[in-house]
Amino acid sequence: MTTSVDMVVAGSTVRVLVDPTRTTAPGVPTLGPSIGEYPCYDTVSYARMTDDEERNRRFRAALARLAAGRVVLDIGTGADLLWARESVRYGARRVVAVEAMEESFHRAGTWLAEPGAGERITLLRGVSTELDIAPRAEVCVAEIIGSLAGAEGVAAVLADARRRHLAPDAVVVPHRCVTLAAPVAFRRLLGGAPVAFAADSLGYLRTIFEWHGSPFDVRLRVKDPARDALLGGGQVVEVLDLNGHLPLEQRRSVRLTIDRPGVVDGVLTWLRLWCLPDGEPLDALRVASNWASVYFPLFDSEHPVEAGDTLDLTVTSTLGEDGTHPDYHLDAVLRTSTGTRSASHSSPYRGGGFRHHPVHRHLFP
Repeated sequence: MTTSVDMVVAGSTVRVLVDPTRTTAPGVPTLGPSIGEYPCYDTVSYARMTDDEERNRRFRAALARLAAGRVVLDIGTGADLLWARESVRYGARRVVAVEAMEESFHRAGTWLAEPGAGERITLLRGVSTELDIAPRAEVCVAEIIGSLAGAEGVAAVLADARRRHLAPDAVVVPHRCVTLAAPVAFRRLLGGAPVAFAADSLGYLRTIFEWHGSPFDVRLRVKDPARDALLGGGQVVEVLDLNGHLPLEQRRSVRLTIDRPGVVDGVLTWLRLWCLPDGEPLDALRVASNWASVYFPLFDSEHPVEAGDTLDLTVTSTLGEDGTHPDYHLDAVLRTSTGTRSASHSSPYRGGGFRHHPVHRHLFP
């Protein structure tokens, strides 16, 4: 059962389709907007990150190996000052922690009262690309990785940090992350539940729309998607080597092969991340973590496919209007025994249209 909820944004009413019975609970497929790239973190979202043991044990292992005796820069420290405090625990000589969001900055400041924290941690308000930071750091913790690896602007942020904030041989944590994509049908990702936003996603939608000044076609975040909805293995469509070559813009083409009969209308993307070169990767589709998957619609309707059919996909990321966060564009060609169909989808960081695709027209009736 779904219901329509009217939301007032910038003086206009936006109608949103909601499943009031569904909230973001562990193991339950749920739909919401992608939030990591927008300033809409709250106590719930911070708690999910702080309690994310799959993420945390990998970051801790990296800091345990790298932090002792070094100067650490923590970009996007968050309300819990987590990696700054962990760096101190693992022996960092000094930590500079940077937080842009005002409320998160003030909450982070309360942690400085912990024994030993105030002496070794300097907390700065702002974005690292606009701050002068000294001395240069030997380790950088940049947990500004999105469900789409580059969505939070980590490439541009680290390019600036390498120039101005980091020592020449500085090491960045995480070490590497990629975005994978696989062919899917959207409705099947939700495991039989109605195609509607989870009830507890409305606050995030409102915050994103108010930040933007108007509604737009948000990226669709699917938490705990039904795994049997994927009709093929994932292929890498975005690569971020945070300790290597890190382009600000990229374009990758892959061929996704259908491995069983079904229907396809788009692709599901998800994150895979390494905190150390020899460490166990975190695959956001296969372990319970704070990161979710993002669905991109391509075709206006579902198309039947058989094993051996292919979806040729090109994913392009270019810097958005703020010079930091990327815009994404997808081009696809589906090849089946009944013919060839082409489609494309644009997902800018901000701007773009509203209710352009049938999926968004359904969700915002």
